Parts: sequence; structure tokens; C-alpha cells
Amino acid sequence: MSILVTRPHPDNAATAENLRARGHVVLLAPLLKFEPVAFHDESEAGYSAIIVTSANAIRAVAPQLEDLGLVELPLFAVGEHTASVARDVGFTDVIVAGGDAASLRDKVMQGVRDKRVSKKGTLLYLAGADLSRDLAGELGAKGFSVVTQTTYRMAPVKVLPREVCDGFAAHGIEAVLHYSRRSARAFLDAARDEGVEISALAVPQCCLSETVASVLRDAGASQVLVAATPDENALFDALERALRTRLA
Repeated sequence: MSILVTRPHPDNAATAENLRARGHVVLLAPLLKFEPVAFHDESEAGYSAIIVTSANAIRAVAPQLEDLGLVELPLFAVGEHTASVARDVGFTDVIVAGGDAASLRDKVMQGVRDKRVSKKGTLLYLAGADLSRDLAGELGAKGFSVVTQTTYRMAPVKVLPREVCDGFAAHGIEAVLHYSRRSARAFLDAARDEGVEISALAVPQCCLSETVASVLRDAGASQVLVAATPDENALFDALERALRTRLA
């Protein structure tokens, strides 16, 4: 029996490694494909800090960061994984939020109180093309000046690997891990097109957040589990709960 990981490349490799270390057989079906967007900063603002909601936003502009002088700025990262990627490319002043956009907004506001960043400066938001939350607007309502730069997009992958389709058909997949609303929707579309939607939704769907889970519930999945906190260790805990329930 296998665990299906829908997380995009390259982060799915680390997820697979962690699951195998826990004794699981893993299938990979990245349902979104990373595509960098050319970064052209036409703003004349002097940035006081950077905010990032995805490691992919950093990967997309990594070759330009040093020339632009951005690595010297404080960076507010949505979670520890994004923070780790930021440190790897040269950022040294990295402030880590609790894993979602709301906690990142609050962390930026706390940064002002802690004098880590000035409210008089401009925040540079390195973002994806499809945003599930208007973080810049929320910070703007709190008196911040925010410049949003789209650095990447995640394109849906329209087909499932043959081994995944065969796994669902043979009831050989015991759970699916979901990391975002868009990848969950792409999973549903691909499963429907491949004719395995019923089998795919019959197994536990383990989701990083309630927002992700709602996509699966709306599609008819009856076994939807949500991580207690929006991080991978909590998602793995949800997976173990799902597997214990199936064995009970």
C-alpha cells in the first residue's frame, strides 16, 4: 500500500524521503508545475523588508537577489521551510511566521513593534501569480506600503502518472497528501479525466489546512483530515491518524 504525495517538485522529494523513513511506500504525482516569471522591479521605492509566502518565490529570483541588493534586507517568511530556502540563498535576517498568511501578516506587524522593520518603509512582497489571500491589501489596511512582484506561477498538471491510476484502480493507495487548494483542484480534475475519481476520493485525504480540505469535501470525499498546524510534521500526524482509523 502506498501514500500518494501531490506536492510539487522539488519539495516533494524531501517529503518522500521523510515518509520512507517512517516506513511508507510513496508514489509521487506533482499536480502543479513551477514556472518562474521574469522579475523586473520598476519601483523606485527603497524597500525596508521582504515578505514571502512560498519558497518558490525565492527560488524564482535567486539568481538576481545579490545584484539587486535584496539579500541584505530582513525577510519575513511564511514558515520554516520557506525560511530555510531563504537562508540557503543568502538571507541572514529571516523572521519566521507560523505557516500561513494570517500569521505572516501578524509577524510583520510585530516586527514594527520590535523595531525589526520600519512602517515608513516599503515592503516588497515576492508572490505567486495566483493568490488565495490578499496579504498586501491586509497590510495596506494596517498602514503599510506594499509593492507586490509576481515571481512565479504554478501551472496545473492535467494527467496522473500511470502507476498512480493503476494504484487507485487496484486499491493500492491508502491515503493522499494535499498541500494547497490549487493542487487539490488539479488532483480532482486529473482523477476525473483519468476515470479514477471515485477510487481516489474513497481513501483518506490528508490536508495541510482547512482551506485545502474544503476543496476535497466539496468534491465528495468523506475521509478528510486536517493538520493541526500548517506544517508538514502536523500533516504526517494527520496521516498516521488516518491510517490508524482504517486499521481499527
